[in-house]
Amino acid sequence: MELLKILPWHRAVLAVVLNLLALSLSTTALLGSYWCVGTQKVPKPLCGKGKATECIGVHVSSGGGASNSSSQDAVHYSWETGDDRFAFRYFHTGMWLSCEENMEGPDEKCRSFIELSPPAERGILWLSLGSEMVYISLLLISFILLLIEMLYSGNPVCGLKLNAFAAVSSVLSGLLGMVAHMMYSQVFQATVNLGPEDWRPHSWDYGWAFYMAWASFTCCMASAVTTLNTYTKTVLEFKRNHIKGYDGSVKDQSQHHQCFMQQPHHREQMSSYYQQRDKLLHSVSEGVDFYSELQQKVLQQEPELDEVLGQSIGEDHC
Repeated sequence: MELLKILPWHRAVLAVVLNLLALSLSTTALLGSYWCVGTQKVPKPLCGKGKATECIGVHVSSGGGASNSSSQDAVHYSWETGDDRFAFRYFHTGMWLSCEENMEGPDEKCRSFIELSPPAERGILWLSLGSEMVYISLLLISFILLLIEMLYSGNPVCGLKLNAFAAVSSVLSGLLGMVAHMMYSQVFQATVNLGPEDWRPHSWDYGWAFYMAWASFTCCMASAVTTLNTYTKTVLEFKRNHIKGYDGSVKDQSQHHQCFMQQPHHREQMSSYYQQRDKLLHSVSEGVDFYSELQQKVLQQEPELDEVLGQSIGEDHC
């Protein structure tokens, strides 16, 4: 019995922990800008004071003694050809921003991913962002309901209702999160093919925020399944207890009748009583039958007696 009481509590705690983990992961993924990472192929900048590597060297063709000649009169030559003229800079993209490595400095240059996406795909991107926000909101609602159901479990009926609403909220949030992640993947692939030329990646892959978002979806569905399992088992336990109580009362009544009928002394007394009662009833029924037959005979002989009495009275008058 103690194990049965502890198991629902453990399931409730597990559902709350999974829901909180899903909420944390989804919020971090939404605010992060590492859904997709990769490299972009861009021309190398000219070597200068700020950047000593990944740049094109400068060769001056003017006279050796012309140290005071202006940079405008200098002629620059580069002997690099093919892919050597290009550098591969690192970039990472999220739902809100796309940041790129700055080839001329240590800082990053960030742009809005909504502006980089093709105009035909911006509606899907906004729908993805909206679904992601609703996903997080439903996760928060489910977490609050589960917390209330776990802390204030005085009324089992209210606890079942809170459990059911939390399960439905978790399932809906999981479905919305899955749709949001898939729509973002579609928009990013369209941006890779149709986006600005200075942004199109040379190679890319999904980043940690993307995997974190799908891990959040997994935790959300696990929390929903655990909550539904808790709700179903609680309902079944209520039904089983109700049926057990009904069967117990019926069993007690049957045992009472069996104990009463199995006593030999009472059984002999009851059999002798019923035998005597049958004899009395039989004798009474015979007496009634004899009386009815006698009455019928008297009624049949009554006219004859009237004639005899009439004749005797006439003779007396004469």
